[in-house]
Amino acid sequence: MTWSIDAVVIGAGVVGLATARRLALAGLETLVIEAADAIGTGTSSRNSEVIHAGLYYPTGSIKATACLRGKDLLYRYCASRGVKALACGKLMVATSDDQLPKLQAIWDQAHVNGVTGLTWMTPDEVRAMEPEVACVKAFFSATTGIVDSHGVMLALQGDLEEAGGMVAFEAPVVSAAVTPTGIRIVTGGAEPAEIEARIVVNAAGHFAPKFLSGLDGFPAAHVPKQWYAKGNYFSLVGRQPFSRLVYPMPDTAGLGVHATVDLQGRCRFGPDVEWVESESDLVVDPRRSEGFYAAIRAYWPGLPDDALQPDYAGIRPKLHGPGTPMPDFRIDGPQLHGTAGLVNLLGIESPGLTASLAIADLVASRLDLPALETVP
Repeated sequence: MTWSIDAVVIGAGVVGLATARRLALAGLETLVIEAADAIGTGTSSRNSEVIHAGLYYPTGSIKATACLRGKDLLYRYCASRGVKALACGKLMVATSDDQLPKLQAIWDQAHVNGVTGLTWMTPDEVRAMEPEVACVKAFFSATTGIVDSHGVMLALQGDLEEAGGMVAFEAPVVSAAVTPTGIRIVTGGAEPAEIEARIVVNAAGHFAPKFLSGLDGFPAAHVPKQWYAKGNYFSLVGRQPFSRLVYPMPDTAGLGVHATVDLQGRCRFGPDVEWVESESDLVVDPRRSEGFYAAIRAYWPGLPDDALQPDYAGIRPKLHGPGTPMPDFRIDGPQLHGTAGLVNLLGIESPGLTASLAIADLVASRLDLPALETVP
């Protein structure tokens, strides 16, 4: 027996849940199918929990526009749902004179993108704010913050269910095919099912390209190659040095080994970039701490020996490999690939958490759904 439904979202991470909520609020009967036994067990639970301001991203890119709008939506959403979020701010630091042009370029890009709340700071002003930080110049981003990402996902799931939607756990996709009336998905697990959906949003993170490669009737030219960039985190033993985020200059694959604080005031460092072969490689190699000590001491010379311990790792769902430029998010709708009712969310790494509510609206626009009268 085939179960017919308006919309299926594949993946119960923060972006999948935000999108499913958006579809349900538009009046669609919406089902999220998730291979794991809980929400947010993948990339959504293995990140820095930072609300990004939108400093870095190319003008007009999805990352730039969705991050800037998503930041505002996310702060408002958290306030309305009682989810913990704190605009603690971030120091963007140059630790040598040769980094000054890059710091200036980030400042310029941020202003072009429309980011507000930015202030240049001298080394003395930085020390007055964060006494442990060493730099030659910096700027402060007042709207950067931290958030309880699991709390956000629980709130999104609650909104989805209140709007009549639901989440099916332990429901991995076994097969899928394009049909004349939509997309047919067969799920496995303890309770296998066959579902025919008029709308499908592929928000499966690392599984998203794999789903497309197995989707019968989908054009192979629109299936991207998947890369895996592991980000390792180390936590700090002993006294916690910072009350704000501290970021060095970014590199080609990430934002550098930065210092973040969580909502309990604990400090951790990362992520670095380690190219791996699969999304299942989540063990932090203690030997990588040597590179962390060197990177961190560039802006925190007082980091004691033996103060770092392996914490956790996450895998970025990359659409580019080592040494190649970082591409934009891909929100591929029927207008691009020609498959009616299908939207593919591809390469949704940082700032995916910040942008999640804005991405949900972009998905709705790809499906020609009406705008909501009230947001968030």
